[in-house]
Amino acid sequence: MIKVTVFQTNNQITAFELSGHADSGPYGYDLVCAGVSAVSFGGVNAVIKLCDTDLHIDQGKDGGYLYVGIPEDLDLEVAERIQLLLEGMVVSLQTIEAEYGNHMQVNYK
Repeated sequence: MIKVTVFQTNNQITAFELSGHADSGPYGYDLVCAGVSAVSFGGVNAVIKLCDTDLHIDQGKDGGYLYVGIPEDLDLEVAERIQLLLEGMVVSLQTIEAEYGNHMQVNYK
């Protein structure tokens, strides 16, 4: 199962972490894994490109793990744009969870 943890402070996303494997199909054909990967990497790439912001990223060598932290010392306008992009990413992940909840789960801390 893929576990997505969204870390928040004062209703603001400060980081998110993905861990595990969906195991909803054979390697290379796992649609849940592909969907979660596309949404999360798309969100990260959007923040980096559209907000010109370096994120704190830690990836597992063999897949199955991604941690992304948001810098604290951001301009207010940039921080608001990052929040909107990440909230959109979380909505997309929750949509996947609604259909495939036995293979992935979104939690908040």
